[in-house]
Amino acid sequence: MAHDGVQMPQTALLPDLLAETAAALPSVEALFDQARAGVKARVSRDGKVSAAAMEEHQFAAHALSWLATYVEALRQMRAWAGRLSEAGQFGEMEGLLLQIGFGEYLAQVAGGIPMSQGEVARLADLGVAWAPDGAAARLIAGGNSPAARARLVALMCDNHGRATFGASGLGDELEMIRDQFRRFADERVVPHAHGWHLRDELIPMEVIRELADLGVFGLTIPEEFGGLGLSKASMVVVSEELSRGYIGVGSLGTRSEIAAELILCGGSDAQKAEWLPKLASGEILPTAVFTEPNTGSDLGSLRTRAVRAGDGWEVTGNKTWITHAARTHVMTLLARTDPETTDYRGLSMFLAEKTPGTDAAPFPTPGMTGGEIGVLGYRGMKEYELGFDGFRVKGENLLGGVPGQGFKQLMQTFESARIQTAARAIGVAQAALEAGMKYASDRRQFGKALIAFPRVSGKLAMMAVEIMVARQLTYYSAWQKDHDKRCDLEAGMAKLLGARVAWAAADNALQIHGGNGFALEYPVSRILCDARILNIFEGAAEIQAQVIARRLLD
Repeated sequence: MAHDGVQMPQTALLPDLLAETAAALPSVEALFDQARAGVKARVSRDGKVSAAAMEEHQFAAHALSWLATYVEALRQMRAWAGRLSEAGQFGEMEGLLLQIGFGEYLAQVAGGIPMSQGEVARLADLGVAWAPDGAAARLIAGGNSPAARARLVALMCDNHGRATFGASGLGDELEMIRDQFRRFADERVVPHAHGWHLRDELIPMEVIRELADLGVFGLTIPEEFGGLGLSKASMVVVSEELSRGYIGVGSLGTRSEIAAELILCGGSDAQKAEWLPKLASGEILPTAVFTEPNTGSDLGSLRTRAVRAGDGWEVTGNKTWITHAARTHVMTLLARTDPETTDYRGLSMFLAEKTPGTDAAPFPTPGMTGGEIGVLGYRGMKEYELGFDGFRVKGENLLGGVPGQGFKQLMQTFESARIQTAARAIGVAQAALEAGMKYASDRRQFGKALIAFPRVSGKLAMMAVEIMVARQLTYYSAWQKDHDKRCDLEAGMAKLLGARVAWAAADNALQIHGGNGFALEYPVSRILCDARILNIFEGAAEIQAQVIARRLLD
């Protein structure tokens, strides 16, 4: 696909790229080991990590989390390239993605990793220094060059205008799933998403029914309970493609994923038989009801209480930031069942049934009220504040049948939730890249297409590179989950990096649009608003970095 003004420069690949990237890893891995030892010494008291010391040295601890994330990301990019090479699929485009990614991320390790727009994690914060040499020095010097970025964008333009880059290494089955949901998103979501956003409308039930028919809500639920029994990797691919169309559509499956994971991990046999087939088919839609006003990420301090009343429970309290609350059928509701406790102990999880609402009466169930929270983006399911006053829950709907297990049950879902959020972030970033690339190709200034200008094409190149880096980290965390390996660390890293990549991609895509990007009529304005939430929900970036640091240092 030719674009006016875009030249096709000669290849900018460095020699022996696969060997060079493999050779660069040990030095940065050793640097991380040194940094971890230093930070652990700072935050330990009497041989144990001290919460007070962690807070005192919070910047260093979070800098360590970002360094660990970069090291793992580079490791997974190199593993991806190795797999493709063995399969004979490692071409020039894949090489440029690998080369630029290594060159840029190694340079940031040496010079400073951006944790946010105004916070840079430098090696000095970790008490270490690094003088890159050998392969690492050569990749920093020549990996992310103007010629490499220009060549990558030229290849992107020649790739039929599509902004999906390189072989995924996921296998034919998952690529078939990707193609199916890419087509669905392009045909049934993309043409309508911006209108839903501008009118602040719920995603139409017709679309939800179509997703149910495609198996989205039962994707990873075992076949014995009516699901498709597919892998977490398949969930990543589906979430990514649907979120590329619209994050609200990509997030519909998250509600069912969380509810199903809770029931599979903590539910009784009777609860699994009752609820999982209905979730899988889309007969019932769930919502997660955890967060309360003034608690944020401190779930252990929840105050909503559930007291025994006859053969059931009565719930009283307030919840906030509840997604898709109005028209759902069941709430996974976290409440305090032991009034003597003031922390995570004494919390229980309920499968609280409710009547789906209408526009006229969004919350018709007795004992329950609600009000909508107006939001910048992520609008397709809407956000609500909920109030409970003697709200009735059946006795058999206490998850697992034993009180006090709610926090533990919730913790078991966090790996899948964060993997899924990382996938949504990749989808949003991909949408930003495709919007930016199309505008840069079509828009002419000073006699040529915007994409012909190096600062514009360079932005597109870095979007493509970082999306692939985040993809490989997310795929790896899903692989770990599918193979029954603990992956809270990898899932947290994928979510942390993916959210930053999505925001950077959306911001750069809007910048490419110039003044038009600030106009509501252009979809990139919505993509920017949608990208912003990814650094907040399922664990704000700061909380995510803290969780990663605790795992690294314990």
